[in-house]
Amino acid sequence: MDKLQAMQAFLRVVESGTFVKAAESMQLPKPTVTRLIQSLEEHLSVRLLNRTTRRVSVTSEGAAYYDRASRLLGEIDELEASVTAARSAPKGRLKIDLPGSLGVGVIVPALPDFRARYPDIDLEIGVGDRSVDLIGDNIDCVVRGGEVRDQSLIARRVGDVHMVGCATPGYLGVHGVPRHPDDLRIGHTLIRAVQLPSGRLYPFALSKGEDVVQAEGARSISFNDTNAAVAGVKAGLGIGCAPSFLVQQAIGEGVLELVLPDWQAPSVPIHVVYPPNRHLSAKVRVFVDWIVELFAAHDLLQRKSTLPGRPVADEPLAASTATTPQDAAAVALS
Repeated sequence: MDKLQAMQAFLRVVESGTFVKAAESMQLPKPTVTRLIQSLEEHLSVRLLNRTTRRVSVTSEGAAYYDRASRLLGEIDELEASVTAARSAPKGRLKIDLPGSLGVGVIVPALPDFRARYPDIDLEIGVGDRSVDLIGDNIDCVVRGGEVRDQSLIARRVGDVHMVGCATPGYLGVHGVPRHPDDLRIGHTLIRAVQLPSGRLYPFALSKGEDVVQAEGARSISFNDTNAAVAGVKAGLGIGCAPSFLVQQAIGEGVLELVLPDWQAPSVPIHVVYPPNRHLSAKVRVFVDWIVELFAAHDLLQRKSTLPGRPVADEPLAASTATTPQDAAAVALS
């Protein structure tokens, strides 16, 4: 038995879900793939796959073996790449997970540039604000805002999401323009976002110099999605504290107006997070470097704001080197 080929066949069956697709991807006859898996199971004295006439599923032992085997084969690929100078042209599947608003608003529109640079990397992209298990879900890296809680992962800070208060001119015409955060308690509705998975509302804290105020509205409407919360603000439901990159165009066009522009909301640090592999694969390395470059060129992810009527408050943030999560700023995800 060719042990490496058998391991590759097992990984392809798990990832494709069928022996037929696995055989096609390896350009081997299906009986050959079947024999490889059977030989591997006999060698290990354990059943890796449950087979029926309709489907193939992985056993608990198979799931554990898949995780270790995929990492081992990845290290072998990296070793070969370093020897053959393939690092300049990385290839293979790259599985990443992006936050909803940042992924849709910033990263995905820029992906044609990444694809043009690295056409041999096949992207598998998840988008959403759910918590993911990098190891268990076999994800190469994620982009996340806020505190990175898993101490076993590596987090590289690449920018910040800056928050601004805003509302529609129609809403402000009816309910009045607040001059101080305390004014929000009188007749104003706040659009709030819900933290996942805790279900708690994100804080609506505002500061000016040494003054810090926990803003509260007379009423509130909460959303579990940042894009939906911004849509609620644009619909005139109330005053929201939104990521500046999501509302810059609407403010520039007069669809939204800044509220309390002299007061600052806490910014949210953005990190690229990946497992602490001893040898970071070439495909992950080039994606992380590309994200750093992308965010470094994005004004609204490096400065307080370049929005109309609001001065730049901070110098651009230089992207940090890779750090452990305990060194990352402990700011709530927003």
